[in-house]
Amino acid sequence: MSDKIPYPSYTRRWLSGLRYLTVAFLALSSTAPATAIDLTTVNSGNCSSDRSILSAIGQPVLFAPETSWPAGSDNSPAFTPDGQTVFFTHSVGAARKIMVSHQRNGAWSLPEVADFSGIWRDIEPAMAPDGSYLVFISNRPLVAGGDTLTGFWAGASRPGAGGNIWRVNREGDGWGKPVRLPDIVNSNSAIYSPAIARDGSIYFNQPDPVTRKSHIYRAQATPNGFMAPKALSISDGTIGDFDAAVAPDESFIVFSSGRAPAKDQQALLFVSYSQDGHWTLPRALEPAVEGLEARFSPDLRTLYFSAEVRSATTGGIADSTVASRIFQLAICGFSGHCAKDCEPVHRRASSPAGEPSSMLTSAYVPSSRCWSESRQSQRKVSGKTAPPCFSE
Repeated sequence: MSDKIPYPSYTRRWLSGLRYLTVAFLALSSTAPATAIDLTTVNSGNCSSDRSILSAIGQPVLFAPETSWPAGSDNSPAFTPDGQTVFFTHSVGAARKIMVSHQRNGAWSLPEVADFSGIWRDIEPAMAPDGSYLVFISNRPLVAGGDTLTGFWAGASRPGAGGNIWRVNREGDGWGKPVRLPDIVNSNSAIYSPAIARDGSIYFNQPDPVTRKSHIYRAQATPNGFMAPKALSISDGTIGDFDAAVAPDESFIVFSSGRAPAKDQQALLFVSYSQDGHWTLPRALEPAVEGLEARFSPDLRTLYFSAEVRSATTGGIADSTVASRIFQLAICGFSGHCAKDCEPVHRRASSPAGEPSSMLTSAYVPSSRCWSESRQSQRKVSGKTAPPCFSE
């Protein structure tokens, strides 16, 4: 989670509708598999280099291992490049730690605490595109024996819940010792939600110096470190933007925001493209998706995000326990992928008849079509085909 607004109290408000829809969906999902999309009507498999398709497949579904992982809240999944290992934030009460799970023979292992976590309030891991290191947010003291960091979000100071960005390198089959990024990046104790580009540049959010709303910043990587972070032009700081996921080549970002068309106390996922050195006007994903802490799969075919869900019903009565869990949404159309390329993604996103209903937990209305955009004015971004599945 972004930790500018604490889980789950904030999401309990802006995702109140999600919880009740989840219960309703569970009642139906035992007989209804995830929606199948007929891709033969989209582009007919014509992969010409001057045409792009932006499309989403089916509906968001619960990330499969969540059905067997321990109780609590899970957020911010960061995958290794081979997709076989995932680091994520696990929360129980006020405790926060980074966990790791491995996929072996098609099954995900029970999570364990990552070697570099478990003592401090560690959250929001983000993997470098080449897998050589990851970064995360921690409240750990700047010096041994010092105080934990005090953060700031939702207009209030948060003692003990501050954040700075720390880096840990891959060393053989394990991970090294975390190192705090320099002060030019960690200029205050309210740094959250990092994301890493292929060139090592880093995105994160911190309070706007004037409005104190969360604002997304970017620090350009150089051979000698980082340049001073600059606020992204997607916002003037009057609207909170946070939890950015960035494409490795920085051609687009997906982030959470309360801007229109989001309702009061609601956070939707938005997309913005890099075009001629500037960011385009952010647009909400189509259809609208409520969520936090978006992440991409290594192949850019799946969008992950966190949303709040209720526990399963007992005797027809919904359990009052609420937690955030990781959802996934199959996407296609990126980098020249056409309809025929989407088919294997679609099969992964769909569930065969008889799939346990817990695998289909979702608050989203099942789709009956594959959303696509064929407007040519936006099809090229920085010389590459525009990203998939989003409103352009």
